[in-house]
Amino acid sequence: MESVEVSAKTVDEAIDIALEELGLRRTQVEIEILTPGKPGLFGLGGEQARVRVTAHEGVEVQSRETDDEDAPAGIPSREDTFSDSEIEVKDIDAEEVDLASDYLRTLLDLMEINAEVSVRAPETAADGLGRATAVLDIDGEDLGLLIGRRGSSLAALQYLVNVMVTRRLGSRVLVTIDVEHYHRRREDSLRGLARRMGDRVRQSRRPVTLEPMPAAERRIIHLALSEDQGVMTASVGQGDERKVVIRPRGGGGGGDRDGGYRPDDGGGYGRRGPYRPRR
Repeated sequence: MESVEVSAKTVDEAIDIALEELGLRRTQVEIEILTPGKPGLFGLGGEQARVRVTAHEGVEVQSRETDDEDAPAGIPSREDTFSDSEIEVKDIDAEEVDLASDYLRTLLDLMEINAEVSVRAPETAADGLGRATAVLDIDGEDLGLLIGRRGSSLAALQYLVNVMVTRRLGSRVLVTIDVEHYHRRREDSLRGLARRMGDRVRQSRRPVTLEPMPAAERRIIHLALSEDQGVMTASVGQGDERKVVIRPRGGGGGGDRDGGYRPDDGGGYGRRGPYRPRR
């Protein structure tokens, strides 16, 4: 019988996540509350709820990965505009890239931000390699405001520019916008996180759930562990609360039944700062 253990803020939330992982309804599982959890004082000293959800005998687990395709790196999944099959990848000198550069420079001027915009080809998953036609790099001083918390402002700026280009030209060409190589630094950090959590899962033989993150970052985690023979990954949850679960292969419950990588839902290239593994 397939089972999965999940931690969350409340028992109901943990059950919902577990059901999402197994792809089953409450009537198809047995639910065991391992820890009811308790709130902390001003957010400190609390304890997460933990449940074990086991499929009834004879019930086949159906992993629920969404069928939504991915948008370019950094775009929030709730703002995805079209599917992977519709995206066009053109040469870096395409009209869409020139228009995106013009729009970005205009927006920076309107925000009274003194910065330079340069164009380059995507090189890594964080750049949107294979999906984005180009990367627009913004260089200047004191540009932290453009990045925002966990890259939220940068993601919003990128989304806005892409929507403006799409509505003007009616194309499906996407660009990635980066500030002082933020995406590249974030990618390096996430790959390190993936390796550390992968080691933990292999040693403990227990799944680890990461904090919610945008699809672009989830996909980096997936890709970093895609060839690891000891662990498997899957995305669970909905919308902004979607997160990566890393499980030992051959156990740990739920997720992709064949243990392989599957396309994530909206927002990035490849399979949200510090992350705290949920135990």
